[in-house]
Amino acid sequence: MEKLKITGGSRLFGEIAVCGAKNAAVAIIPATLLVNGVCHIENIPNIKDVRLIIDMLVQLGAKVTYINDTTIQVDSTRLKTYIAPSELASRMRASYYLLGALLGRMSKAEVALPGGCNFGVRPIDLHEKGFRALGAKVYVDSGIVFADAEKLVGNNIYLDTVSVGATINIMLAAVLANGRTVIENAAKEPHIVDVANFLNAMGANVRGAGTDVIRIMGVEEMKGGSYSIIPDQIEAGTFMILAAAAGGDVLIRNLIPKHMDSLVSKLEEMGVSVTEYDDSVRIRRSGELRGIQVRTMPYPGFPTDLQPQIVALLSTVNSHSTVTEDVWEHRFQYVDELRKMGANISTDGKRAEIDGGALSGASVRATDLRGGAAMIIAGAAADGVTEISSPNYIDRGYSDIERRLRSIGVKIERIFEAD
Repeated sequence: MEKLKITGGSRLFGEIAVCGAKNAAVAIIPATLLVNGVCHIENIPNIKDVRLIIDMLVQLGAKVTYINDTTIQVDSTRLKTYIAPSELASRMRASYYLLGALLGRMSKAEVALPGGCNFGVRPIDLHEKGFRALGAKVYVDSGIVFADAEKLVGNNIYLDTVSVGATINIMLAAVLANGRTVIENAAKEPHIVDVANFLNAMGANVRGAGTDVIRIMGVEEMKGGSYSIIPDQIEAGTFMILAAAAGGDVLIRNLIPKHMDSLVSKLEEMGVSVTEYDDSVRIRRSGELRGIQVRTMPYPGFPTDLQPQIVALLSTVNSHSTVTEDVWEHRFQYVDELRKMGANISTDGKRAEIDGGALSGASVRATDLRGGAAMIIAGAAADGVTEISSPNYIDRGYSDIERRLRSIGVKIERIFEAD
């Protein structure tokens, strides 16, 4: 059995660089299926979810060449099937992007209902609505989503709720469709803009990404090219919160400061010193912090994917805080693990009330990707030793996490115990 072992109580100093954005990579890699040519993609995070989506492309017939750990070339000119490998697809949420990409490229797609972190119902009904509006027949049978279209034709599509996944999937299906597609009430997250920029770099015509109205004029062909993925907003935020929790002076490099505005606002409200540079942020914390209120929202609001991490930080603050989760239901499953470390947290539906104080090391479990990141933050700030089981969740989104965190002073190691 693998575990991450953290000895807490050390202040952190130094520099740490942010990897490419996971949420962009797992959409851009499927998007290469739309391209009749070779795609050269840089700044790919070297994580499990990315390797899994690459494996799926290979089984679909794409030729993928690793140039190095963070650069790949994808040639999808000779796909052999529109049926995604079910065993792989069912293991990760982002496999649903294969639906839009295969439908756009081959007018057919069969993809298993997606898996990933389990923190609530995450239906794909908005994705189906978008595909149907473009002219596809879509149905679900025995856990497989089937989509089929004689011809995709652009249309006006209004999303009843803001959905990152549906926004991207409809974009993928629409770039090669006949005519113009308009997505209204579109999500605005940075990785949506990155996917649109990638598509445009390959020859698509996508306008308005980053606003709530995206306009896509279908093109006959996309011919390939080079692209570099943006830095990971959530990894950057995780490192910023970690530095605030443990204390010290840490420079987080290779990020886009604008993407961090909602987090910076909350950290400064707590009393953390934040200095922004062109592509880095310096976090300094030397004294007591204040409790705050946080509410997750779609971008540019506070990210739901940083909610567990901020709760871990607030659990160490000698004050009262409130965190409201307005994006996903059941996203407080990790709280029971923080309680094992002495955290005083009560939850009621979408709301967590936190009366912070000192935490003590304990044996805990990573319940999901971001919940696992919260355990690392809590362990680094706690007194004593914390052991985190199920680190495979953490590996899904954070590359080489032990080595990188040790570089700024976190006492962390991966240990292996007999089952």
